[in-house]
Amino acid sequence: MVDGRRLAIGACVALPFLLGAAAGAPGPAEPAFRFTDPDVVESSGLVVVDPDLVVTTNDSGDSGRVFSVDPGTGGTVGVTSWTPPPVDVEALAPAGPGRVWVGDIGDNQHVRRSVEVLRVPVGPGRTTASPEAYELAYPDGARDAEALVRHPLTGQLFVITKDVFAGAVYAAPVRLRTDRVNRLVEVGEAPGIVTDATFLPGGGGVVMRTYSHAHLAAFPSWEPVASWELPQQEQGEGIALSGRDLLVSSEGVRAPVLRAPLPAAAGATDLRSPAWTALRWLATASGVPL
Repeated sequence: MVDGRRLAIGACVALPFLLGAAAGAPGPAEPAFRFTDPDVVESSGLVVVDPDLVVTTNDSGDSGRVFSVDPGTGGTVGVTSWTPPPVDVEALAPAGPGRVWVGDIGDNQHVRRSVEVLRVPVGPGRTTASPEAYELAYPDGARDAEALVRHPLTGQLFVITKDVFAGAVYAAPVRLRTDRVNRLVEVGEAPGIVTDATFLPGGGGVVMRTYSHAHLAAFPSWEPVASWELPQQEQGEGIALSGRDLLVSSEGVRAPVLRAPLPAAAGATDLRSPAWTALRWLATASGVPL
C-alpha cells in the first residue's frame, strides 16, 4: 500500500505537469540538445535524472556503461562503467536520486533463459560501479524487449516486449531478489515495435514509443488512450518525461534530442490513476483542498 506521505510527494511533483498537459493538442517538436560525445553512437534508453542531468546508453554491442549528459550543452559530464559486460542493454528507467535502472533485456534471437536489470549510480565524473544484478524470467519463454519502466510511486518495474504486430507488458515483483530468479507476470498488451517508454509523473499512464509514433496507455489497465506521430528521426529509440514535455532521442553519432509536447489526454489520464483517487480521498477526509 502506498502511504499518504508518498502520495503527497507525488502530488507536488505531478500537479504542474497535470495543469500544463491539460491544455490543447501536441504542438511541433523543438530541438532540446545534441549529443556531442562521439562515444554515444546508438542512444537507446533515455532518463531525465534532474533538470541538469540526462542519462543515456548505447544499445547492443557496447561495454557496460551509461553516459551522464548535461542537457544544456549536450556534453558528457560523467560515465559509469561496470563488469562483467552485459549481453544486450536496451533500456533505462529512473531508480531514485542519482541512480538509474539498466535493462539488459535485449534478445533478438529469443535464446536467453533470463534477462537482467541493474541499479547503477550516475552523475559527474568517471565511476566504476559494482551493481547488483537482478535476474528476470518470462513465464512463457524468451522475449526480446527494449523498454523498461518504473512506477513513480510504488517503484515496481515493468518490461515491455518488442514484437512486430503487438507486444506484451510484464510486471516484475515489487521487491526484487538477488538470490533467485524473479518471475515476471504478464499484465497487459502493448503496440508493436516499442523501443522505449516512460511513466507519467502520477503513475496513471505510460507513454510508449515506436520508431514513428507515441502511444499513451492508462495504468494499471494498460488500455490504449491515444496515439500520435513523433517527429522524424534517423532511428528514434529513446523517450523520457521532462517537465511537461517528452524528450525523444535517436541512434546516430551526435544525434539531436528533440522536445515534443504531450497531448491533453496525458493529463486527464494521469488524474484518473488510483494514486490520485486515493490522494483526493485523503485530502477530502483531512479537509485540505487539492
